[in-house]
Amino acid sequence: MPPSPSTRPQAAAPPLRDRGDACPGALRLHRAADGHLARIRLPAGDLTVRQAAVLADAADLLGDGHLSLTSRGNVELRGLAEGCGGRLAALLRDAGLLPSERHERIRNILASPLAGLDRHTPSDVRRWARELDALLCASEWATALSGRFLFVLDDGRGDVAALGGDVSLLAEAEAEPGAAGDRPGPAGGALLRVGDDPAALRIAGPDAPRAALAAAEAFLTAAAASGSGAWRVRELPDGHGLTARDVAAALRSAGIGAAYVPQAPAPGTRTSPPYADSAAPGIVEGPDDDRALSVLAPLGRLSAAPWRLLTAIAADDGSGALRLTPWRGIVLPGLPAAAAPRRLAELTTAGLITDPASPWHRLGACTGRPGCAKSLTDVRADATAALAAGAAVPDGLPTGPASEGLPVYWSGCARRCGHPHGSWIDVLATAEGYRVALVEPDTAPTTTRTAAPPPTAPAPAP
Repeated sequence: MPPSPSTRPQAAAPPLRDRGDACPGALRLHRAADGHLARIRLPAGDLTVRQAAVLADAADLLGDGHLSLTSRGNVELRGLAEGCGGRLAALLRDAGLLPSERHERIRNILASPLAGLDRHTPSDVRRWARELDALLCASEWATALSGRFLFVLDDGRGDVAALGGDVSLLAEAEAEPGAAGDRPGPAGGALLRVGDDPAALRIAGPDAPRAALAAAEAFLTAAAASGSGAWRVRELPDGHGLTARDVAAALRSAGIGAAYVPQAPAPGTRTSPPYADSAAPGIVEGPDDDRALSVLAPLGRLSAAPWRLLTAIAADDGSGALRLTPWRGIVLPGLPAAAAPRRLAELTTAGLITDPASPWHRLGACTGRPGCAKSLTDVRADATAALAAGAAVPDGLPTGPASEGLPVYWSGCARRCGHPHGSWIDVLATAEGYRVALVEPDTAPTTTRTAAPPPTAPAPAP
C-alpha cells in the first residue's frame, strides 16, 4: 500500500535554547557561501521610493546586484564583500531604514499587503504596524526578543493570520453608520492571539499596538520563568506556555481593556490557504479610480533593473510607496486606472510575474547552491528546469483536489528555509534525488516518491 501523502507527526519536545539566535540583520551580517548576507527588516513590508532606490544602490555597489524577498516581507542582500558593513549601515541609516540599531533584528511585523487598497477591508492595520514598530524601537526590554519572534497584523481577510505569528492581531470591523450594504468601516477593534492558543482577547482598535507589545513582554516573562531560552511562543515548554488568559493579566496591568473570547475563529483553513488570492499578481481594483499593481519575483529574487522600474512606477504613477508581501511579491498602490494596464505590461516585459495563471505563481525555492553550503544541489536551477519540462515538481504528486492549487517549494536540505505555511507541496533534495510530499497544517512531510534531479534546461519566460 503506498504511503499516505501526509501524516500527523508525534509532538516534538520544545528545544532548549542555550544561546541567542544567530539570525542575520542589517548590522549583523551572515557569512554565506556566496559572500556576506544582510537581512533588512521592513515592518509591514513598507518602503518609500527613496528607500527602495537606496536598496538597489546597495545591491549594485556592495552586493551581487540582486535583491531577495523573504517570506516575512523583508529584503536580503547577498554577495556582500568583506568589510562593507559600515558602508551598508550608513546607506540604510540615511534612508531611514535603521530607526534603531539596537532593535533592528526584532522588527518582524507582517501586515495584510492589500489593507485599504481593495474594496473589501478598509481596516488600517498598516497604521497599527507603524505604531507597533515605534513602540518596539522605544522599548528597552524589547531588545531581548529573538530575531525570529513574529508579529502578525491581519486586516480581517485572513491572508496573513495563518502565517505563524507569535502575537497576532486580527482586525474586526464594524458597520459604518449609514453605509450602503454591509461594507465594514474602520471603527472596529481587534482579536489578539498568542501562538496557537485557540482563545483570543477582544480589544479596542486604538489599543491594538500597545496590546501587542504587552503580549510580547508577557512572552519574555514566561520564557525567563521556564529557563528554556525560548525564542518563540511555540517553544515554551509544558507548564510554562503563554495563553490568552496570561496576556489578559498583562493587559490589565498596562491599563488596556480586554474581553476574553474562548474560541476565536481559526486563523486559516484549507479552503483559504495563504497563497490563495491575497495579493495575487495582476491589477487590484480599489475604490473609485484607484488601482494597485501586484507582481511576484520569480523564486523571490530579482535584479536591480526591474526593482528600479518598480520604484520608478511608484514614483511617477503611484503613491510613492511600495509594499513587499510575505509571498515574495511587491504591491504598488495608488495608480490611476488608465495607467495600470500599461504599467503592468512593462513589468511583464521586465521579467516579473504579473499573471496568476503563470507557472511561476506559487513556485518557490530556498537559496540552494552555490549560495548555501548546506544545500545538496542548485535547487533554483532544478526547479527552473522542471518548469521548463512542463512540471513544477520532478515527478509530480497523484492528481486530485488534495494538491491542486497549492504552493510548491523546493528545498536543498531538510531545514527547508523559507517554506510556506499551511498546506504545500514539499520538494526536498536528498542524496538519492528529490523527495516529493504533500504537507498539511500541523503535519510532517512524508515521502511520496523519489526522482532524479531534472536535466538542465532554459527557463521559460515568466
